[in-house]
Amino acid sequence: RRNAVARRKGRHTGPGKRKGTANARMPTKVLWMRRQRVLRRLLKKYRESKKIDKHLYHALYLKCKGNVFKNKRTLMEHIHKKKAAKPDPNSSVTKPMQG
Repeated sequence: RRNAVARRKGRHTGPGKRKGTANARMPTKVLWMRRQRVLRRLLKKYRESKKIDKHLYHALYLKCKGNVFKNKRTLMEHIHKKKAAKPDPNSSVTKPMQG
């Protein structure tokens, strides 16, 4: 019982204590699925809240599948960069004066 408390702090988990491979201990497939679900959930949320259009959504969806983003933060940074590069057509600042 005392060992369990120590293990929670990260003790007794060195290479000498491990029997299974890294993949057996925490499968890469599980990590992959977890990451995909997180990224896809974020994309879906952004699309529904109109932060990204369906074209950008689809492009980013395929990039997520292609292992371009390693986590949610990198995906969000990419989205912000894309939005800064291409200004919103509905904003009044970019519209030329009508005359």
